Amino acid sequence: MSFHDKTAKEVMLELKTSESGLSMQEAEHRLKTYGPNLLREKSRDGALKLLLNQFASPIVWVLLAAMIVSFVVDEITDASVIGAILVINTILGFIQEYRAENAIAALKKLTALKAKVIREGREMLISAELLVPGDIILLETGDKVPADARLLESVNLHTLESALTGESTPVGKKIEAAGFNAQVADRIDMVHSGTIVTAGRCTAIVTGTGNETEIGKIAKLIEDAEQEATPLQKKLARLSVALTIIVMTVAGVVFALGVIQNQPLFTFFLAAIALAVAAIPEGLPAIVTMALAIGVQRMAARNALIRKLPSAETLGSCSVICSDKTGTLTHNQMTVRKLYVDGTVVTLDGAGYAPTGRFSAKPKDLAVLLAIGALNNNSKVEPQGKDWAVFGDPTEGALIVSARKAGIEASKLAMPRVDEIEFTSERKLMTTIHRRGAKTASYVKGAPDVILSKCSRIIINGKARKLTADDRKAITKTNESFAKDALRVLGFAYKDGSKDPEKDLIFVGLQAMIDPPRAEVKAAIAECQSAGIKVVMITGDHLITAQAIAKELGITGEAVTGAELEKMKSFDPEKIGIYARVNPEHKIRIVEALQKKGHVTAMTGDGVNDAPALKKADIGIAMGIAGTDVAKEASAMVLADDNFATIVAAVKEGRRIYDNILQFIEYLLSSNIGEVLTIFVALLLGMPLPITPIQLLWINLVTDGFPALALGVEPAAKDIMRRPPRNAKEPILNRSRLLEILLIGLLMMAGTLFIFTQYGSTMAFTTLVLFQLFNVLNQRSEHLSIFQMPLFSNPWLWLAIASSLALQFVVLYTPLALVFGTEALTLIQWGWCVGVSGSVLVLGELIKLTRRVFE
Repeated sequence: MSFHDKTAKEVMLELKTSESGLSMQEAEHRLKTYGPNLLREKSRDGALKLLLNQFASPIVWVLLAAMIVSFVVDEITDASVIGAILVINTILGFIQEYRAENAIAALKKLTALKAKVIREGREMLISAELLVPGDIILLETGDKVPADARLLESVNLHTLESALTGESTPVGKKIEAAGFNAQVADRIDMVHSGTIVTAGRCTAIVTGTGNETEIGKIAKLIEDAEQEATPLQKKLARLSVALTIIVMTVAGVVFALGVIQNQPLFTFFLAAIALAVAAIPEGLPAIVTMALAIGVQRMAARNALIRKLPSAETLGSCSVICSDKTGTLTHNQMTVRKLYVDGTVVTLDGAGYAPTGRFSAKPKDLAVLLAIGALNNNSKVEPQGKDWAVFGDPTEGALIVSARKAGIEASKLAMPRVDEIEFTSERKLMTTIHRRGAKTASYVKGAPDVILSKCSRIIINGKARKLTADDRKAITKTNESFAKDALRVLGFAYKDGSKDPEKDLIFVGLQAMIDPPRAEVKAAIAECQSAGIKVVMITGDHLITAQAIAKELGITGEAVTGAELEKMKSFDPEKIGIYARVNPEHKIRIVEALQKKGHVTAMTGDGVNDAPALKKADIGIAMGIAGTDVAKEASAMVLADDNFATIVAAVKEGRRIYDNILQFIEYLLSSNIGEVLTIFVALLLGMPLPITPIQLLWINLVTDGFPALALGVEPAAKDIMRRPPRNAKEPILNRSRLLEILLIGLLMMAGTLFIFTQYGSTMAFTTLVLFQLFNVLNQRSEHLSIFQMPLFSNPWLWLAIASSLALQFVVLYTPLALVFGTEALTLIQWGWCVGVSGSVLVLGELIKLTRRVFE
């Protein structure tokens, strides 16, 4: 039911209340009917469900099956190792997600809020949780609106709705009904839950509580938005299915060979199991988890907090970042940027409410202009931790700060206020009267055209003279120039004395302000663009303001409004760079349109209105300081410092994570294919098994674990942020990588079988181990030669190789040799093993050279 298009009297009749408010009995009855004034929070996953979620991966299902079969055939060692890997993977994933869920605060409840309400004709203070539709509430400057309400009476009421609509400046409210089709941002007769009263006061009738408020509707959108699987999750799932098919096919063929050749079935069944163990990269889930966890820790050190492990990689693959303007690209703090005084345009640098900045010039009457702004002011700017905060209207806060930048403080001017004519949206100006020694003076600020119409003189270089037509033309032209730059402009004037304080004024000048971009954002956007990532601004603010900020930041593309978007049956999101005056539903549509184009989409934001799109996007990024709890709950990542530049560091880390995951997947699969082909081809040729099942398990344990994990911490390549985003639809293993895996596997098979036929199983066993340790050096980079990379940039890799070699020595030169069926090798035998296995480095270099030439 809508109330914004009805008169105040109609709303009171509809809700069956009066100016005396509800009776206590009726309020109690309605509380039972409508429920408490709280946002219903979606139930969160418990510890048990989080634990069970760790088993949702198909590759984990394959490992579970392999473990069960190993137990059935009494291969306890194999089963135990696979089980241990599954336990490690489960614990790591569970701990990360459990900690993240507890670290991110849930939706804030309104219980802590208090509301002034009229019941039974008496004003009282109650918990906002007890508000019901039909209650009459009272609001004044500084109050947080506890529920959606229709205005009954209003005096100079302004509310800051940036968290709900994205509009950065306070909205003036009136009691006249808005149109039926008015969007939330244009409902001037309504106040909404969660917004702030920045000026004035009002009496209003509650029309919606809890989930029936605009915030509640957005919370419902969050619940309804489907959570997309991340690109990494999708690719690993497809890879797992493919591996399962290959494993079952190969194992089936081996078993069939035994049946056809009338060989002992149990022997060939064990051979099939050995092939399955060799083919399945059982360490992959744990290594992926560890690589992601290490990346998450690195991101956290850079103030990017990841809620779920796979999201770390997703950010690295994004091709579009949809960013809210207010508070994300900008400070959400009004700042004076230009002034006009003594016929001169003065620029002022600095951003936000910190009183630091330089004037490009200091005309004689600059101090007069700034003093009027500081005195004609009902707000305060005070330090809050390391930052500054405005208590009151942000526009007035900006005037206080511009004066402070020149060393002017209202409290030190010794001009106490004796009277005030308040601002109203009809008058468009505000006047304060001050005592100045034994005399008085009137100071006026307001809309430039209104101020100019009330002025008969102008002050130039300290002297007041008649305001000429040329003066008016110059002032109007300057005002229009400022407005074209999306600056909000105020005019300032004064008059000696207090008689007729708003007539025959002396014009002093203009101050023009804007919510400015963050200093570091322009460079961050430029780096995103060099990385092939499109940055899109999505804001609830006005189009002209959005265009000005976008131009300053270097955001390109067409600009459209939410109203224009609604009229479009379809649109090309790749051509649009700016969306203004949008609603939450528009943001979801934009994200969906980009995803249909094949883009991996990130959405940044801090307001309640951003939350549905944050959840719908491939990765939602919420602001940690200024962000609402609704936005944080819907996001996959939270920026602890609210710094857009942090996203660039996170993108780089995400790309590094994916590169490293890709490299150790190639390493694991090429090595495992080498093992499979060695056994499979030997059986096809009627040869005895060159590698026993326990030796095969040992190879997997020694070479799949630490070396692969060391690849997960390989430093980022120098060109990582100069590459275009990878194709999200491209499988993890494209044709080039599959060919590389097959070629390396064939070489390993040929070399191992040659050594086996010439020198026996121990040397074949050792050669296959060395093949894989040389192969890990190949996989440090997909394109760069091992001679082009810093030799010791990854010390963990060398430690892993040394550890694996040490373990191989253990099974050759200790009593464990009896268990593994091996014997000690001589230096000459080692030379043959190293020489043959080292050939994989030559093959790797040839593959990389081919890629550099033809790709």
